[in-house]
Amino acid sequence: MNNYCIIMAGGIGSRFWPLSKDNYPKQFLDILGTGKSFIRSTYERFSPVIPDANFLVVTNAAYKHLVLEYLPMLKPDQVLCEPARRNTAPCIAYACYRIQSQCSDANIVVTPADHLVTNELEFQRIIRLGFDFLGQNPQALMTIGIKPSRPETGYGYIQVESLSRDNVIPVLRFKEKPDYETAVKFVADGHYFWNSGIFLWTLKGIMNAFKRDLPDMVKLFDEGRDIFGTPEEQDFINKKFLDCQNISIDYGIMEKSPDTYTIPADFGWSDIGTWGSLFTHAKKDAHGNALRGKVVSVDNQNTIINIEEGTEAVVEGLEDYLVAFRDHSLLVCRLHDEQQIKVWIEGLK
Repeated sequence: MNNYCIIMAGGIGSRFWPLSKDNYPKQFLDILGTGKSFIRSTYERFSPVIPDANFLVVTNAAYKHLVLEYLPMLKPDQVLCEPARRNTAPCIAYACYRIQSQCSDANIVVTPADHLVTNELEFQRIIRLGFDFLGQNPQALMTIGIKPSRPETGYGYIQVESLSRDNVIPVLRFKEKPDYETAVKFVADGHYFWNSGIFLWTLKGIMNAFKRDLPDMVKLFDEGRDIFGTPEEQDFINKKFLDCQNISIDYGIMEKSPDTYTIPADFGWSDIGTWGSLFTHAKKDAHGNALRGKVVSVDNQNTIINIEEGTEAVVEGLEDYLVAFRDHSLLVCRLHDEQQIKVWIEGLK
């Protein structure tokens, strides 16, 4: 009963424009056509390990109603509302202070809301393994490392010094997103794993890390230590959260910690962070096209065509392209240029 899950669900998924937008972002969409939103799938993946009462979702206030729509088993006070986006470290700190007001000896797993996992039983085994390890190593900070299946330039990497049989390995260092040639070397080396962005730690372990590495953030939240879990919490957060440093948990804590570990895993993981990663998992026709919606595809190859329900399209003669239409917005670009989508849509604002 002291296992908690923090689901981070405040992003807008701008690399998935035009499907993902400010008013209805990626975590609430069924991009893969599974019949479930990403956030619902995330909850169901963790529910065999975490009691319903011990879930916390951190999101933007504008999305609170969507969280409760897709996760009706949660109470409104389990949805924590950030007044602004300040990256993952403040988000996690906020949730940890709430947990601290409820359970001083909590074990915590932190996850984004929009990942894909195809082998959920193996995923749950890995989470339980992590919690068991924390029982003997309460100061450890852990991340799940994914065995790389290809040279991927869109993920950060975790380097380990040696591989062990107990599936929990000390981290040597974190590596930033590499260029393609470096990614090829990482995969060939065998001592590198993708950084999944899924973390495990005890409440005491992560709070000690915050005090050591982000003391100014701790000072801010400590001003409201007795307010968390009370009706005054939101007003306090609205005032103080904006003063938090905009920094990720990776930069702020994980890369500095002397006591970090990874659990190498292979459970069919993808962060589905880009159209290209979606293309990898999507069903394809005989010409390698991933089609969704009422589409007539003529002489296209290795192309994504994603058209919202209620519209129709005829697309001819494209190879390695992306065509997406939703909510009066159209995107047509080469697949290998998809990393520029986030930059391009700035021109629409």
